[in-house]
Amino acid sequence: MAKVTFIEHDGLEQVVDIPTGWTLMQGAVQSGVAGIEGECGGSCACATCHCYVDEALIDSLPPPSETEEEMLGCTASERQGNSRLACQIRVSDALDGLVVRLPEAQS
Repeated sequence: MAKVTFIEHDGLEQVVDIPTGWTLMQGAVQSGVAGIEGECGGSCACATCHCYVDEALIDSLPPPSETEEEMLGCTASERQGNSRLACQIRVSDALDGLVVRLPEAQS
């Protein structure tokens, strides 16, 4: 299990314990994090779980797949160098303490 802090665009923080093997999107939706929609249910087909991963742990993640890269081109808010889709990030013990910032809009 990893403790992940989601910071909404307005600065509101929500700390969520997410089981190992779940995606960030699953943990956020299950915990009622307001800034993650996940309209496609995690199939990497909508970009409504766009997030900005804290630079401190971004190198702990595998690189985005070609499909994720394509979907990141469809985000409602500005894409940045640390932009990822939360549905594509599987939680592991290595991500304990991860901070994820949420964009102003998802759709």
